[in-house]
Amino acid sequence: MKRPRVYLNRAQVEEHLGLAPGSLSKIKMPIPDAVIGPVNDDGTYPRGTVRGWTVETIDKWNAERPGRGARTDLAD
Repeated sequence: MKRPRVYLNRAQVEEHLGLAPGSLSKIKMPIPDAVIGPVNDDGTYPRGTVRGWTVETIDKWNAERPGRGARTDLAD
């Protein structure tokens, strides 16, 4: 029998990255790999909709994030 694909919710992403609970509440997360529940016409998620990310997606996203205090508003 094939094992189901595993996705992490936001709290599990924080745990995977070793962050305190709530640390990612104001961080722009990557596009989710899975969405469980309804999606509004404008693409936002109503309360109760769960987003999920694979470990691979989170690890790639985390590796590409700028460091603490990075000035992302400045052009290279």
